[in-house]
Amino acid sequence: MSAPRRAVALVALLGTLFLLGGAGSVSAHSALRDTDPREGTVLKSAPKQVTLIFTESVGLSDDSLRVLDPDNRRVNAGDTTHVSGRSDTARVRLRDDLPDGTFTVAWRVVSADSHPISGAFTFSIGEPSETTAVVPVEPAVNPASGALYDIARYAAYAAVALLIGVATFVLACRPPTVAPLRTLLRTGWWTLLLSTVALLFLRGPYARGTGPATLFDLPLLQNTLTSRPGWALLARLVLLTGAAVFLVRGVRGVRADVAPKPAVLAVGGLLAVGLAGTWAAAEHASAGIQVPAAIASSVLHLLAMAVWLGGLAALLTTLQRSKTRLSAAAVTRFSRLAFVSVTVLVLTGVYQSWRGLGSWDAVFGTSYGRLLAAKVCAVVLLLAAAGYSRRWTTELAGAERPLRVPVLETVGAARTGTGMDTSTDTGTGIDTGADTGTDTGTGDSTPPPTEPDPEPGGGTGPHHRALRRSVLAEVLVGVAVLVITTMLTGTQPGRAEAETATATETSETAGRTASTTLIPFDVGTPNGQGKVQLVLEPGRVGENTVQAVVFGPDGGIATVPEIRLTFTLPSQKIGPLDARLTDKGGYWGTQSLDLPLPGTWTMKVTIRTSEIDQVTVSRPVKIAR
Repeated sequence: MSAPRRAVALVALLGTLFLLGGAGSVSAHSALRDTDPREGTVLKSAPKQVTLIFTESVGLSDDSLRVLDPDNRRVNAGDTTHVSGRSDTARVRLRDDLPDGTFTVAWRVVSADSHPISGAFTFSIGEPSETTAVVPVEPAVNPASGALYDIARYAAYAAVALLIGVATFVLACRPPTVAPLRTLLRTGWWTLLLSTVALLFLRGPYARGTGPATLFDLPLLQNTLTSRPGWALLARLVLLTGAAVFLVRGVRGVRADVAPKPAVLAVGGLLAVGLAGTWAAAEHASAGIQVPAAIASSVLHLLAMAVWLGGLAALLTTLQRSKTRLSAAAVTRFSRLAFVSVTVLVLTGVYQSWRGLGSWDAVFGTSYGRLLAAKVCAVVLLLAAAGYSRRWTTELAGAERPLRVPVLETVGAARTGTGMDTSTDTGTGIDTGADTGTDTGTGDSTPPPTEPDPEPGGGTGPHHRALRRSVLAEVLVGVAVLVITTMLTGTQPGRAEAETATATETSETAGRTASTTLIPFDVGTPNGQGKVQLVLEPGRVGENTVQAVVFGPDGGIATVPEIRLTFTLPSQKIGPLDARLTDKGGYWGTQSLDLPLPGTWTMKVTIRTSEIDQVTVSRPVKIAR
């Protein structure tokens, strides 16, 4: 197998391994911060609506929220909408005739950076019911749809790097011939076109969590076309149309000895910036802090990556396949261009790392940080290979300095004008002719130096061979950098992961402490069994409300002479604190229970069912800050 084919095979193998390794579902980039009603709460009356609050803006569909009653019947009274002026919320109105029991809220939204998330929680009206709606536990993204979507994303990234990088190489470096690069340009353009169309159709199943069978579902496609990711993909298709015209008219006519016109460079630059912007407008840069600066940084980062890596592919192809020797001047121009690209990559990469991580702990404490560290290591290897390439470029430039050879002619040499020497050997040993190419004298004339025959692929010596090897190494490591970069776009940034963890912990804490505690009791007398239901809200440090309801053996609400409730925090030796419950007519309660510290408190309730019969039971309860 030839060197070019080995290189292509190795690149394909490396890319495939990364694709298979990264084809899982992407991490969620937003999180549920709070709900109203909160998870696990028991309400005395039916709510009018259900509201969810997220850590960042989310996109909604008509059925983003599904509220199900205990019999698994939907009780939505309308479509899901945002709260007025709050794009980080989702709200749905409920019917007026809701029965008592436990209700399940199943939700699915799309984060601002285009990744879907989903979940479910419950709340109760009156009292918890024995049966609840069953919501299947499914991932936010269908595995098959997610794998296809990721493959299309990888292909699009590789294609845009190839398209922009090769076109920039042709315009800026001006190789002796464009013929070997036309295949790369066509491959990049067609791959980007097909992958964009695939993403447009896969976006619906990906966001809704459905399988590939819904690929051509018209409502899903319509929903995609009205979303920000859909707009970005449509803009990419329009820009590709302009790029096709530019490649035919602007790139094909480039000559090695003539610099392209400024208008050609301006049009090409605008198309490249536009293509890069279709990624920045729909991924990480479009959500979080400093969005305008992040989008500009993302565009520059993608362009620098494309110019460097795509240019390397163009350089390697030219060194391997061009029948005309690649001049040192062209290689030197690419070396300077690559240096500028690396500088832009470093500057924008530092900013994006700070924005994405947020703290040093996130470097190795999050998936995003570990991937970023792997990318930094790969870039270091890439810079090392680039250093060798610059070294061989410098030596190649020195080897191509013109060789000055003096030409000796005798005075009075006659020329016929036909290009043939008409003189004769004078017998002195000096050739009086210079145009026949043959020695007519004694052999003392010195023939002009000849240039060595070019090697296959345009090389002329060891410098070209060494340059090919170093550029090949750059291309291989560059593929790894490109794949890791694509994986980073599908991984939750460290800053967002920390916010998600905090929001999730807060939500879980709120749900856990604001939930109902149902405690069985038995005073040891006939009909002395029952349950006491205690609701503590909000379950945080400070003032809380308590409601206590007693249920008899038949499950109905029972009246008792007295209920006493105390709270003790053993770790801090606080308590017992008397809640001072009073009879509210049907239940016992208080509005002024003050709990001074967070932690796991012991809640002890005493139920007196007669003048002499009572029982005391205890349960732990967590109090949040």
